[in-house]
Amino acid sequence: MEIASMQGGLFDDLPYSLEEIICGVDEAGRGPLAGPVYAAAVILHRERPIAGLRDSKKLTEARREALAPLIKRDCIAWAIAKASEAEIDRLNILQASLLAMKRAVHALETIPTLALIDGNKCPVMKIQTIAIVDGDDKIESISAASILAKTARDDALRKLHRKYPQYGFDQHKGYGTAQHLEALRLHGVTPVHRRSFAPVRQLLELAF
Repeated sequence: MEIASMQGGLFDDLPYSLEEIICGVDEAGRGPLAGPVYAAAVILHRERPIAGLRDSKKLTEARREALAPLIKRDCIAWAIAKASEAEIDRLNILQASLLAMKRAVHALETIPTLALIDGNKCPVMKIQTIAIVDGDDKIESISAASILAKTARDDALRKLHRKYPQYGFDQHKGYGTAQHLEALRLHGVTPVHRRSFAPVRQLLELAF
């Protein structure tokens, strides 16, 4: 359970006690044009602190890859889940992200009593949830979830690169870079692209 980073008055007004089983929850991959959105949930062990936890976006790829196995080894429980490209297109990216978060929490082997969610919205669950803006850089359990979600999604995009090497997924991880947009124009839309996202949707419209 992650407690230490909540000391010092920053979260004194939050409605939970030290007896809560707290999981941090975060997602990765809301912005890209391709691939699923991933989410992770982590319950940290208060007696096994992990140095260097922070928002995954503020860490190098090498540092994230080094921290991920330490988180999995030393935490009480962790789980990673995703929502597919089809679910993103059907639900919208926000709802698909919340769905992935819910799936990650439900997959934990230890049942939490409270989920701290990065952002300003929470998935609907039976346990108590609290949304914390920029929580991935404030709460260590959310930072840990951020790292696991990001490394899992990056690994998935490297695998997609092997299937679709002409798109460069291993480099841009599905984001709408100039390289990716040019590949879309040259090679068209794949089954792993998010058809509801404007650059992809516009290409599909031009094809008809």
